[in-house]
Amino acid sequence: MSSVSPIQIPSRLPLLLTHEGVLLPGSTMRTSVDSARNLQLVRSRLLKGTSLQSTILGVIPNTPDPASDAQDLPPLHRIGTAALAVQVVGSNWPKPHYTLLITGLCRFQIVQVLKEKPYPIAEVEQLDRLEEFPNTCKMREELGELSEQFYKYAVQLVEMLDMSVPAVAKLRRLLDSLPREALPDILTSIIRTSNKEKLQILDAVSLEERFKMTIPLLVRQIEGLKLLQKTRKPKQDDDKRVIAIRPIRRITHIPGTLEDEDDDEDNDDIVMLEKKIRTSSMPEQAHKVCVKEIKRLKKMPQSMPEYALTRNYLELMVELPWNKSTTDRLDIRAARILLDNDHYAMEKLKKRVLEYLAVRQLKNNLKGPILCFVGPPGVGKTSVGRSVAKTLGREFHRIALGGVCDQSDIRGHRRTYVGSMPGRIINGLKTVGVNNPVFLLDEVDKLGKSLQGDPAAALLEVLDPEQNHNFTDHYLNVAFDLSQVLFIATANTTATIPAALLDRMEIIQVPGYTQEEKIEIAHRHLIPKQLEQHGLTPQQIQIPQVTTLDIITRYTREAGVRSLDRKLGAICRAVAVKVAEGQPKEAKLERSDVAEREDTKGIVQFVNCVRSMVFHVCREHILEDEKPESISDTAELALPPEMPILIDFHALKDILGPPMYEMEVSQRLSQPGVAIGLAWTPLGGEIMFVEASRMDGEGQLTLTGQLGDVMKESAHLAISWLRSNAKKYQLTNAFGSFDLLDNTDIHLHFPAGAVTKDGPSAGVTIVTCLASLFSGRLVRSDVAMTGEITLRGLVLPVGGIKDKVLAAHRAGLKQVIIPRRNEKDLEGVPGNVRQDLSFVTASCLDEVLNAAFDGGFTVKPRPGLLNSKL
Repeated sequence: MSSVSPIQIPSRLPLLLTHEGVLLPGSTMRTSVDSARNLQLVRSRLLKGTSLQSTILGVIPNTPDPASDAQDLPPLHRIGTAALAVQVVGSNWPKPHYTLLITGLCRFQIVQVLKEKPYPIAEVEQLDRLEEFPNTCKMREELGELSEQFYKYAVQLVEMLDMSVPAVAKLRRLLDSLPREALPDILTSIIRTSNKEKLQILDAVSLEERFKMTIPLLVRQIEGLKLLQKTRKPKQDDDKRVIAIRPIRRITHIPGTLEDEDDDEDNDDIVMLEKKIRTSSMPEQAHKVCVKEIKRLKKMPQSMPEYALTRNYLELMVELPWNKSTTDRLDIRAARILLDNDHYAMEKLKKRVLEYLAVRQLKNNLKGPILCFVGPPGVGKTSVGRSVAKTLGREFHRIALGGVCDQSDIRGHRRTYVGSMPGRIINGLKTVGVNNPVFLLDEVDKLGKSLQGDPAAALLEVLDPEQNHNFTDHYLNVAFDLSQVLFIATANTTATIPAALLDRMEIIQVPGYTQEEKIEIAHRHLIPKQLEQHGLTPQQIQIPQVTTLDIITRYTREAGVRSLDRKLGAICRAVAVKVAEGQPKEAKLERSDVAEREDTKGIVQFVNCVRSMVFHVCREHILEDEKPESISDTAELALPPEMPILIDFHALKDILGPPMYEMEVSQRLSQPGVAIGLAWTPLGGEIMFVEASRMDGEGQLTLTGQLGDVMKESAHLAISWLRSNAKKYQLTNAFGSFDLLDNTDIHLHFPAGAVTKDGPSAGVTIVTCLASLFSGRLVRSDVAMTGEITLRGLVLPVGGIKDKVLAAHRAGLKQVIIPRRNEKDLEGVPGNVRQDLSFVTASCLDEVLNAAFDGGFTVKPRPGLLNSKL
């Protein structure tokens, strides 16, 4: 025989106190660690230690619950198991705890506890060693007989188990490969034994005693398996017994009982379902599938899980609007009035909806177009979809696609899965009950992708007019015609929409609003809505257009009107507080008083109107003279309760605080090396300052401001073009050299350094900024510019011209420099904005520099130019 434990454990071991189970040598156990001592042991030894010795622990079983965290060390069991920590899994929620996977190595005996805190450490003596086993021949023979007897019972026990199971086959091989003296501990941990019996085996230090105690446990397990096999019947007999009993139970139930009533009710439902299938107007293919499924349902017992799945499937098939549709309202004039009442501006979008109505009026079988509204947040893309449905007289259903990353949300799950359901398209048709609704696919640019498939690819069949007449949902597994559905998608940008999906849709750009459009929207839609939501009337609050303009320019900076709506809501809440504080309690009126009140109603309204006018005149006089108090203070002094509260700039400052945005164009352009550019963002256009400075150095160009690769390349292009044309424009550096980088470092900075900026549009702005820096001349403070440049000094077209021009108009600028090939994009700019601005179209950088500086940018003539003879 070989030795039992060839491993030599340390003489000092940290002790892991367990109360859940008993670990025997050669076995593996998973134990939880939640007491303070055990937690400290894991953190100090296992999580920080790197050597093999640091992962060996002493496991002491049958210890009082260590979770009690008593100050004193509880009484310890004399014998434990040295174990190797194989795995540590931990978590901090809801409280710190770890789970250890430990493997027993050998027994040990505690000689002396050396330390109790923060975790116990004891001096131990290893027990399972070669010298502890008998050396005499007689004792070896007795031990050999016990070993053979134990081995025979172990083989008999394993052969009674199912050998097809991999774990059982592996155990059979282990019986032949492991040393006999290791088998008692391993088999005791496998067979059904109590913790008390395992503790007795652990305390049996002598191998002979261990064999004697383990053999009865094996015999008990074998007898239990024999008894279990006798009580089992063959599977075929069991099936026959169930088949024979089932019809008898159905015949012998007592009529009128609850079971009988349930059966009758279910049978009636199936009959009604079958009747609906026969009378439904579904296509022939779908009708065949339903007839086949209803036949299966009749033969199927109600206890089967598939019964409920099939019934739900048939109910969905009956409820779907295969041929049910609504009649379109095709009155063009009424549609135009309705769209104008619901939404201000958006002329391009309204024009497309009216075109669709006109074509439908001329041709009834027009397939629904796939429109995609693309624009910044808050411009009304979703609400326009609702208005389109109201204009057409159709049902409306919104499907939010933001964050959807599973193609089953579009196509549905197959019915083989538990909890399967149809996709959002079929569910939406079931909800609206017609086959020609308006479906709004909201945030189509925010679709995700995961291991469950690509939902954007699943939308290809839905949004393709040539394919969606035969759309097949995985749950239905029957084609459904979607060609009459009007799909409207919304997105903030087309950059994240896959090209194949974008090709299926007609893109309609919805740009941001101008200041004048925002004022009209506020007074037509937003202010009445906020007054209604806050229980106010126009006789209690007045917001002039000048105040609305202050809110738009000083408190919001957006392309849409969401922030404007929130600011108006804040004003209404503040006024609601004033009205609620000053409102007198209603007195009970007698009948005669009521009659008198009705008779004098018109007179009271006239008096209130006159008092309101007088108050406004007095208010303007007071504010223009010497009283700078806020409107709220003056209102409390001079305003009767019946007067409306006027919101001016002082009241605006009291309610909303100091202005968030201020125009500082002239202050920023007070020295050379600064120019104004125009940038496009998903929230609309913005003005962008470019600053440059130079200092002594080695010709390095430094760029700061969170710039992308394209903008960095534009900066290198600009400095290269200026260096190559320095003599032409008489530009020198600080040392008088025409090489602008000779002993000079240049630093270009784009303010708002925390905002990522990228794109080619800043090329002309960088050139102008550097030309101002080296010429020492100031750029005009009322000029903004945009355009891409080339190495030869050409100005190339860019996008987002309308948004950029609106940003320049908001900033109070007077002149905008754009590429000549972008001149056609000015048609989309509102007429009042074009009147306030002057536009310079440039095809080369010479024209840009002449327009950016007062008096132009002088060019040194080139003498002696030769004409080409080619």
